[in-house]
Amino acid sequence: MPKAPLFLFAPGAGAPSSHPWIVSWAERLKAIGPVVTFDYRYRAEKRARPDPLPLLIETHRSALAKVRGSHDGPIVLIGKSMGSRVGCHVSLVEPVDGLVSFGYPLCGGGDPAKLRDKVLRDLTTPILFIQGTRDSLCPLESLEQVRAEMTVPNELHIVPGGDHSLLVSKSALKASGQTQEIVDNEIFGKIAAFAARCEGDGDRRTD
Repeated sequence: MPKAPLFLFAPGAGAPSSHPWIVSWAERLKAIGPVVTFDYRYRAEKRARPDPLPLLIETHRSALAKVRGSHDGPIVLIGKSMGSRVGCHVSLVEPVDGLVSFGYPLCGGGDPAKLRDKVLRDLTTPILFIQGTRDSLCPLESLEQVRAEMTVPNELHIVPGGDHSLLVSKSALKASGQTQEIVDNEIFGKIAAFAARCEGDGDRRTD
């Protein structure tokens, strides 16, 4: 019987792993499999400015090495914004079974001319993008162009009216007859289905 995947959950640039948004999603994901969160070095040292990308990758790889010591099943790197982008870079040098991105920061500084797309084109690990239609850091038309040129299996779950944190405004929720809980449950369902497909890919990992 396939083992449940472990989620290694990386936070975004502006908040630690103790942020309520991260804590809430970590708790929700435990219904699928174990969840481990961590902080990048700059956040652990209480600095506001993110570390350079090589150091972010190094810290992420160290966190991955630790969970591999206690989990012999599939591992999915899941991240919020910057954490998801760093996870993509990590997957290029550390075999894992899947990637989940909450709000991929495709446009550096929100500038459509500064696309962070090369790492996506280089991916060899399946990825699930979860994007809101109000996310200025990732215009969906730009993401679709990149996805069309990616060679790895990739999926997109769109949150209508969702911002960079996938939160929908109260007015939009009222107009659609939904609640944020319903929106989040739909996201959870997509992640659960994606994770189930990763369960059979344990041979992608090396210890």
